[in-house]
Amino acid sequence: MKIVIADDHAIVRSGFSMILNFQPDMEVIGTAADGIEAYAAVAKSRPDILVMDLSMPPGESGLIATGKIKEDYPDTKILILTMHDDEEYLFHILKSGASGYVLKNAPDEELLLAIRTIHAGGTYIHPKMATSLVREFIKNDKSSPNTEDPFELLSKRELEILPLIAKGYGNKEVAEKLFISVKTVEAHKAKIMEKLQLKSRPELVEYALRKKLLDF
Repeated sequence: MKIVIADDHAIVRSGFSMILNFQPDMEVIGTAADGIEAYAAVAKSRPDILVMDLSMPPGESGLIATGKIKEDYPDTKILILTMHDDEEYLFHILKSGASGYVLKNAPDEELLLAIRTIHAGGTYIHPKMATSLVREFIKNDKSSPNTEDPFELLSKRELEILPLIAKGYGNKEVAEKLFISVKTVEAHKAKIMEKLQLKSRPELVEYALRKKLLDF
């Protein structure tokens, strides 16, 4: 199976590449340092598996990249690496289109098992998180439109803009980073504040911290 590794630390990319290339059924054909590079690598080489870190500052986050890649290249299966093990985070990762979830402190054997599992068409979740995932799906299924998490209402572009604003980027900087106009940024920012029912930047930063968006 052909694999691309995306992580913002070169030493991690190198270490994972050595582990995977040592396997007779695996070959690392590309690496990336952020979500944008990961998308480009998938577009170029069309790997079977993308192993991607969720936290890749300062570029595009793994969560946003996952949604884009699955939309444009659905045949590439995505395995997310993360330090987060709470159920809400897991729910959003799988909902974005990822096929599996492995903690970065997991042993090498678990990483290899996860890759082989999703390559075979399965979904890999650490056993201890399975019950939490089911509970989160049930909770969301029972939620009425009136109790829907406002975070679910954000568009893909708004999900790109939200963490950048929370990190302190100005409208012009966000516009340059995403190749859109300042007016477009301002319009999306207003919609974000409205959807999340926030009134100030400090409230937005607090919300982003609570959702762990500033860990990206």
